[in-house]
Amino acid sequence: MGDWTYEVHPVAQGVDVYEQAISWTPFLSPKHARAAGRALAQLHQAVQSYRAPARKMQQLVSSFTIFAGHQATLHEGHSKADDDPYEAMEAYLEQRPLLRKYAEERNWRGSFHALLVPFHRQLEPWLTYLEPIWTHNDFHASNLIWSEDGVDAKVCGIIDFGLADRTNAVHDLATAIERNIIEWLRMVEPGAAMLHLDHLDALLAGYEELSPLSYEETRALAAMLPLVHCEFALSETDYFLSVLLSREKAYLAYEGYFLAHAEWFRGAEGRRLLEHLERWAEDRPRVRGGQR
Repeated sequence: MGDWTYEVHPVAQGVDVYEQAISWTPFLSPKHARAAGRALAQLHQAVQSYRAPARKMQQLVSSFTIFAGHQATLHEGHSKADDDPYEAMEAYLEQRPLLRKYAEERNWRGSFHALLVPFHRQLEPWLTYLEPIWTHNDFHASNLIWSEDGVDAKVCGIIDFGLADRTNAVHDLATAIERNIIEWLRMVEPGAAMLHLDHLDALLAGYEELSPLSYEETRALAAMLPLVHCEFALSETDYFLSVLLSREKAYLAYEGYFLAHAEWFRGAEGRRLLEHLERWAEDRPRVRGGQR
């Protein structure tokens, strides 16, 4: 599946407003965030009838199997037993020998148990409310084409589907939040403001203009956020080990992305973001038979 463009608004010519921006930098304005949220909802509506199976195992794909529970059976090589995240992680590593050896050297079970499994426990009750669809999995401002370069620009195209796979809409929305709302590149700056909650609210408002979310989906979104980066981080680590043969880059992907991003959500700013989403969820309607 190569890169392709999905037209959201038919226009004669689009503008790459974020051409000079480094990936994963924030939107220029809340209005851009809202337009992006609406575009993501349009994309999710458009793929509802696309029933192709999930991709086979390969590198540099943002999949959702380790923490997916019953949804893991959508992917080749996964069975019902993989509902257990430890077994699912074992199965993921078994198919990637160099990554498995690297992770074993770093006692992955210890960090998995201490850091990631507690987040999975919070996500697990909400997994049954998530319907599988094909998703972009790399939705950020620099992968969008805009109608103009002003603050009122609309999204007229989405590019770079190289990480696309069959996950679910909440996974894609969580990815969009992680890659647009948190300024990871400023983590080394003491006292730097890393969160853009006004952009988050605008992104979600734009999405809900077309696809309102239920209480269960919004609780899943908050619980998914600390885990959504994990499989791409592991895939990237494997790529650095087996293709680029760079343990230095593998270290940055594993320690600086796979572990450090999840660890950030246990700190004050990460908790502030998750609590913001949990408060936002309270006003959403529940699915019939859903829980609180």
